Amino acid sequence: MTDVVHLRMRGPSIAVIEMADRVGRNTFTRALVGGLGDALGQVARDRAIKVVVIHGYDTIFCAGGTLEELLTLAEHKVTFDAHDFYRALLDCEVPVIAAMQGHALGGGLVFGLYADLVVMAQESLYSANFMKYGITPGMGATLLLPQKLGVPLAHEMLFSARGYHGGVLRDRGVGFPVVPRAEVIATALKLAEDLADKSDVALRMLKQALNHRLRLELPDAIAREKAMHETSFAQPDIAARIADRFGR
Repeated sequence: MTDVVHLRMRGPSIAVIEMADRVGRNTFTRALVGGLGDALGQVARDRAIKVVVIHGYDTIFCAGGTLEELLTLAEHKVTFDAHDFYRALLDCEVPVIAAMQGHALGGGLVFGLYADLVVMAQESLYSANFMKYGITPGMGATLLLPQKLGVPLAHEMLFSARGYHGGVLRDRGVGFPVVPRAEVIATALKLAEDLADKSDVALRMLKQALNHRLRLELPDAIAREKAMHETSFAQPDIAARIADRFGR
């Protein structure tokens, strides 16, 4: 692990991962991605772990791609699926609870939604902001968001690229617990305790069963998104648009 990702145990069965890249503001920096890979690797090696809780720091859960990464995509030097990091929470063998205590933006929102359970904060912003930059969504967002948030809301979020406070999403019928920010991690830990009481074998099998449809359909969704990226990232002045709007 790196010094921006911290893994601690809550008893023998619950692993808690904190993303705390304060310099990179929990964008997908090398330090954050590498640290998450190390932490999840440690989880995979410890058969006593039954559930993972992942959260950010202060008011940030995860802010998605860095400016450098977006510009690299625009230059067609790499594709978003060059590594399977985006689906790391899906590929974790044990259930993962994303305690989204802070803002989750773009790829950061998609990353968190690959968790099996999600807790949101009523004060925090959640945004699928890809179209703000003039680019189409990636990371499986076109499949994942409709499945996790419902089709009408997911379409609105993807098309508009607006940010939605958790309280608004709760009023719109999102199926996740939405609580005050100060209670998000505690709520997620309580859920984790409920899961940790269950059979390890049963938890792993149930995770596979519940994600069967997503795993089956994800390769086709990724292929469609990559094809859209070839066109959307080829627009004139797309790099300038990304640089101008990044961080707004």
